Amino acid sequence: MPTPVPYSFFQSVERSFDKAAIFTDWDPGVLQQIKQCNSVYQMRFPIKRESGEIVTIEAYRVQHSHHKTPCKGGIRFSLKVNQDEVMALAALMTYKCAIVNVPFGGAKGGIRINPREYTPYELEKITRRYTAELIKKNFIGPGTDVPAPDYGTGEREMSWILDTYEAMHPGEIDSAGCVTGKPVTQGGVRGRKEATGLGVFYGLNEVCNMPSVMNKLGLTTGVKGKRICVQGLGNVGYHTALFFQQAGALIVGLAEYEGAIWSYDGLDIEKVVKHRNDTGSILDFPGAENFANTRDALEMECDILIPAALENVINGENASRVKAKIVGEAANGPLTPEADEILNLKGVIVVPDMYLNAGGVTVSYFEWLKNLSHVRYGRLEKRFAESRNANILGKLEELTGKTVLPQEREVIIHGADEVDLVRSGLEETMISATREIVDIWQKTPAIPDLRTAAYVCAINKVATTYAELGIFP
Repeated sequence: MPTPVPYSFFQSVERSFDKAAIFTDWDPGVLQQIKQCNSVYQMRFPIKRESGEIVTIEAYRVQHSHHKTPCKGGIRFSLKVNQDEVMALAALMTYKCAIVNVPFGGAKGGIRINPREYTPYELEKITRRYTAELIKKNFIGPGTDVPAPDYGTGEREMSWILDTYEAMHPGEIDSAGCVTGKPVTQGGVRGRKEATGLGVFYGLNEVCNMPSVMNKLGLTTGVKGKRICVQGLGNVGYHTALFFQQAGALIVGLAEYEGAIWSYDGLDIEKVVKHRNDTGSILDFPGAENFANTRDALEMECDILIPAALENVINGENASRVKAKIVGEAANGPLTPEADEILNLKGVIVVPDMYLNAGGVTVSYFEWLKNLSHVRYGRLEKRFAESRNANILGKLEELTGKTVLPQEREVIIHGADEVDLVRSGLEETMISATREIVDIWQKTPAIPDLRTAAYVCAINKVATTYAELGIFP
């Protein structure tokens, strides 16, 4: 078993990068440029709390790569925020965007606070001041750097960012594109909230539909009947579990910070959420077994383990006890390099975060395009498609003499709404990326795992962009 080595989050990303770089033909100078963060902005500013206390807020924004602009990446509110973490997440965003062919450079932001300890008014003051600081240094803008929600933030914070930006850029016609993950009423796109979880489902579903991969693991193809354990019941974890459940999988384990629950017969995700809302905890859910330690969920018997919380939850200490055959990284950096090596030796397939949780940035890209085009998806073609479908159906009924039932008629005639188009685009993106990465992995036997294959894919795409721009020979 490999001896655990303490790596920072950014060093872990660099280590994975170096592991993949040997499978590319790019000059070492090119690889060094791709690996480094281009711009790191650390800031501190004071705010006055409602109690009258003045506190100093520590915050960051990192732009990892400018090979494509604008830069793109979320903003998280957490006491764990530090420069190393934000740099690592920004780097992952560069590689993630490259893999799924979204034309952004990677960025990330973070504010070192526990949002639960601040009132909504105080959070608004912090968010608006942070935005103002970004504006001062040109670290935000529809063509420069476009933030989005992340851990501890959501639509509310994004609407505050937009309002602050617009107040300081009056008359800028594309200002709504300065941030994504906004409420639909503020220029957001339908389907963004569930996008990351749905993207995780699409990616893992495609892996499960590959006979060559499933035969290697001794599993049947498809997700129906697969036993799933999800760690983290936030937005990503909840939607991932929900879509797997709707596809016929069994959710046998769920974990949150207060503990974990397990049931061999499966858990109803909606009922668990209702139970938690009623009691304040997922523990003591009827028919489920309790685990006081949330990390126990990582060692449950299951086919697919989905860590959807924070980084480094599977490491050199507990990786050998993971019983899942597939680990799908819905969170950013949930596995350490040591865990990667241990699971690889065990024959576990790890589907890496750097593309699997790209659903959020993919749909953010759709939102950004919507903001720049100033028209809702489906508005121009929905009625035309419904009219055409109705005419075709009418002709078929006339020729066959058969009448379609009203429910079936509604499905056949339906023209695509915005959410239909967004989900279709997301599904195409995740399926294409999965196939591309698996193809690289299978065609180069020396590549040990899917993470390395994903890095090879990302490195080649970023380096090719630099070369086509003439930046490198």
